[in-house]
Amino acid sequence: MKKALIYKPSKSSMQSGKANTKKWLLKFDTDNRGINPLMGWESSTNTLSEINLEFSTKDEAIKYAKKNNIIFEVIEPKSRKIIKKSYADNFIK
Repeated sequence: MKKALIYKPSKSSMQSGKANTKKWLLKFDTDNRGINPLMGWESSTNTLSEINLEFSTKDEAIKYAKKNNIIFEVIEPKSRKIIKKSYADNFIK
């Protein structure tokens, strides 16, 4: 059976904004990974591991997975705690 993860990607550590974090991803999970003996890279014979499907809502991703008989696990996004700071705080203490 096909197994998949449905999640909302977190922001990159190289960005301060929330770009590319609005869509939900359905990413297939493969168990049969191995090390390529020539280059030493991790590889797989299953091409589903290369597919990432984007959805605008979590419900659309779940609906797609159920329609195509895909076993899925939903990973809820963690909320960010935003601490408002001002430039003057650097000089107060």
